Amino acid sequence: MKKIRNGTLLSVFLIFIAGFSNAVDIETVESYQLIDRLLRLSGPGAPLIYEDLVIFTASSGHRRVGIAFAHEGFAKVHNFRPLLVRRDMRDVLPNERNPSEFRDSGIVFHIHRIPEGATELEYRLIIDGLWTTDPANPNTRWDSTSGLTWSIFPIPHREIIPHPLNGPPGSLNFSFRGPPGETVTVAGSFNGWDPFMYELREGPRGTYTLTIPLPPGRYQYVFFHRGQRFLDPYNPNRVYARDGSSVSEIVIQ
Repeated sequence: MKKIRNGTLLSVFLIFIAGFSNAVDIETVESYQLIDRLLRLSGPGAPLIYEDLVIFTASSGHRRVGIAFAHEGFAKVHNFRPLLVRRDMRDVLPNERNPSEFRDSGIVFHIHRIPEGATELEYRLIIDGLWTTDPANPNTRWDSTSGLTWSIFPIPHREIIPHPLNGPPGSLNFSFRGPPGETVTVAGSFNGWDPFMYELREGPRGTYTLTIPLPPGRYQYVFFHRGQRFLDPYNPNRVYARDGSSVSEIVIQ
């Protein structure tokens, strides 16, 4: 486990990371931002959105809390996890052999990734063995077929920000926006910097995309449009090439 020196992140219990893999894998550096968001909760409440995730919370005073979703046919129950916090502040996350260092935050939680294209989540809670609607969420719907009432959480429209790693595993997904009806290509260390080999295809007017399968490795690249080189605006990682010019860089794990 890596050291963390950001003050608010120090209080999370390691079991939060280790026990969360049944829902969303957050064992990455970026996960600490999500941990920080959880630690800023003052108590259980209504569902809230964090990026492409929804955070569900409940009181830790219940023996057990679970959640099931309509898009999974209510067939799978996801158990809420306790959010434990440190009793003191240190710069290293502890290991699981020191449970006495932690206290109950009063919150149990489940984090669920928003299904692609979803405009709402329909769900039911299971609190201490009883199916129920979410007491913290007043939005409900009665289903005439089953005769059951479930909770509804609307998903606001979200613009999907392109990123080279948003495509299928083992590939780079390039995106470029410009005037419609033009030619955009991409070149990089994966094709000998040939500016003519890979042409992006135009989808919605002025949006050009291309997915290239590639093995794991570190790659540099630039776009070509109207004879000029462009860095990837959706990838903040830049390095200097051998000729001294700036190029975008990405790593496929």
